[in-house]
Amino acid sequence: MSKEKVLVLMGGISTEREISLKSGNAVAIALKEAGYDVETLDIQPDNVEKIAEIKPDVVYLALHGKGGEDGCVQGMLEWMGIPYTGPGVAASAVCMDKALTKKVLVQSEIPTPKSLEYTKEQCENKDEIKNELMAQLGLPMVLKSPCQGSSIGVVIVRDESSVADAIEEVFKYGEVMLAEQFISGVEISVPVVGNKNPDVFPIIEIVPTSEFYDFESKYTPGMSEHIIPARISETAVERVNKYAKEAYEKTGCRGVSRIDFIVDENDNPYVIEINTIPGMTATSLVPDSARHLGIDFPQLVDKIVKLALEK
Repeated sequence: MSKEKVLVLMGGISTEREISLKSGNAVAIALKEAGYDVETLDIQPDNVEKIAEIKPDVVYLALHGKGGEDGCVQGMLEWMGIPYTGPGVAASAVCMDKALTKKVLVQSEIPTPKSLEYTKEQCENKDEIKNELMAQLGLPMVLKSPCQGSSIGVVIVRDESSVADAIEEVFKYGEVMLAEQFISGVEISVPVVGNKNPDVFPIIEIVPTSEFYDFESKYTPGMSEHIIPARISETAVERVNKYAKEAYEKTGCRGVSRIDFIVDENDNPYVIEINTIPGMTATSLVPDSARHLGIDFPQLVDKIVKLALEK
């Protein structure tokens, strides 16, 4: 008896389109190995009707960034009555917007770096904003576009003279800027998988060759090292596992998501962001963590599809 028909949605229109295509193709191959009837679609505004024509039993979302990871496609699939992988509309929208994510984390007493939020209009007087940022956050600081993924639109500012240029760079990617306190420490990432009572997968330590885990480090083989288990203390491990699960549940995630942290020198973890459609390329973190549990790539995507059908 053949398994369900799975439609892998990938590509899309965001700045992460090329990475989405890589994720989608890798997922499609793995799903076929797992025995599913698989079709793929590079989704665009002018071909959404193909979803209804294909009549999938379930959609595997391999879309990254705006239009695919922010609740838009999720809402369309809800309206069509088609099950899909990953979190629902509300959780997707909240987690895609790092400023909204931080509001939920703060309200839930989950540690996250101190931050300030500005619109483009508020930043017209760059000197005034620079002085405020220096007084509130100090150096170094992180300026980012809150609704981009894959570290696009993220700038680490280490000297006062670079603040104005960094602000200008961030606003190339949207109308809002999130400014964060810089936390020095170990970069880690934690996949969480499940619907009710989700499982926290092994913690991954990320060691990039560049200044931080930027776009190039994420997707270029050899540009970063993934260390499992992470080289952090037992105290830090306990805290990370606790906060990862809490962040997943408080934001309403389901299926699979990845929680990114910085752990400081005092074993304090800070949630940086939540990825509701984590990358599934050859260099991606979630498959690495799953392999440490003895779960290969076809088994992982099979599990994610079953969780989508369960809900």
